Amino acid sequence: MAYSENGAQRARPRTSERQTRSMLKIVTSPDPILSQVCEPCEVGDKSLKRLAKQMAHAMYKNNGCGIAAPQVGVAQRLVVIDVDWDGEGEQEPIVLVNPEIVELRGEPETGGEGCLSCPGVTVPISRQPWARVRYYDLDGELWEIEGDGLLGRCLQHEIDHLEGRTLFESCDPVTRIEALAAYEEARAAGARPGDTSVEVG
Repeated sequence: MAYSENGAQRARPRTSERQTRSMLKIVTSPDPILSQVCEPCEVGDKSLKRLAKQMAHAMYKNNGCGIAAPQVGVAQRLVVIDVDWDGEGEQEPIVLVNPEIVELRGEPETGGEGCLSCPGVTVPISRQPWARVRYYDLDGELWEIEGDGLLGRCLQHEIDHLEGRTLFESCDPVTRIEALAAYEEARAAGARPGDTSVEVG
């Protein structure tokens, strides 16, 4: 659930194909931009609205539930998520400007994660299950979002991207070796963003 600093619940913005025709290309590992620590956005910058729409379009087009700006070649702290979309029906993305994790709870749990920027593999990552994140919306208002399950994992995964970390930096060292080998095989076989066919570990 997302709510503002005054306690108001957030109504999520809607997106449409008409609004998001311009398609951004997904950047894939080992592109160096994925290793950069991203710069903060200027809160209230009107150009972020267009970028967020383009990011959402790329996310849905590739069957993702989250995307960070460096994944489309922009080293800024901007994230779009929609963990409720199942490939059909209404799309209601949440846009997070300058998101930061303010609290994590629970014993770490290991779960398989895919990534649009690491196509073809699913990698086991250990994370605390519950996360609370503070962020600005596109109008410059401060909000918080919290949750566990897929939402908690997705928030942490996308914020990892803003710190220059992909799946390969987030997993343990032994798994990383296996994951990189599987990823190279998947790339050679023509894996594209959204593919998660090889499960590592």
